[in-house]
Amino acid sequence: MDDDELWAVIDRQRRRTAEMLDGLSEEQWKHPSLCEGWTVRDVAAHLTLQQMGLGAAILSVLRHPGGLNRTIREAARSRALLPPERLVAQLRATVGSRRHNVGLTALETLVDILVHGQDIAVPLGLDLEVAPEAAAVAADRVWSHRGRARGRVFADLPLGGHRFTATDVAWSVGEGPEARGPIVALLLLLTGRRAGLSRLSGDGAESLRRRLAPPEGAHRAAADTPPRRRR
Repeated sequence: MDDDELWAVIDRQRRRTAEMLDGLSEEQWKHPSLCEGWTVRDVAAHLTLQQMGLGAAILSVLRHPGGLNRTIREAARSRALLPPERLVAQLRATVGSRRHNVGLTALETLVDILVHGQDIAVPLGLDLEVAPEAAAVAADRVWSHRGRARGRVFADLPLGGHRFTATDVAWSVGEGPEARGPIVALLLLLTGRRAGLSRLSGDGAESLRRRLAPPEGAHRAAADTPPRRRR
């Protein structure tokens, strides 16, 4: 996928996501997303912040100190104070722009719009179309940075010792028992979203379900635990 194709995919997904957001009710905007501790509105606001230059990034760090993930979270929550229609308009305004956050590349912008769109759609029971080929490019990027550098903004699930194979596009990584499913489900899992597991099959999927199952009593403990900062 060359640069022109990459930005065309990003723009197409921005339009789809904005259209989905345009139809949400007030209660849906308040609904928890797949990002732990983030509402749908928080995630939508985050998607309007994909084009920060150096000056804006420094200002955001100064306003919201405490590490990268806290800065990202608090910047999104601050932007989420805007009315929903303003957030949708701001997301639409990014269509056609090739700017991306300082220190990142267009590939990170692709990962953001694909994954965070699903963070909104999945818990609301909505179907947000994603081209499998685009999701495969994003999954390659995430896999290559897992647990380090740019990958540290995502929760790092213990996925080692498994092979992941897409059933809707030619894509496979890893070694071990195989987990098979749509590339979007695999992308969600690689970015720390357990929701992707429900769409996977194979010995590897069963192994991962056992490994990633919350410990007994975790739901009760979660009520007394502040949300994690990772998104």
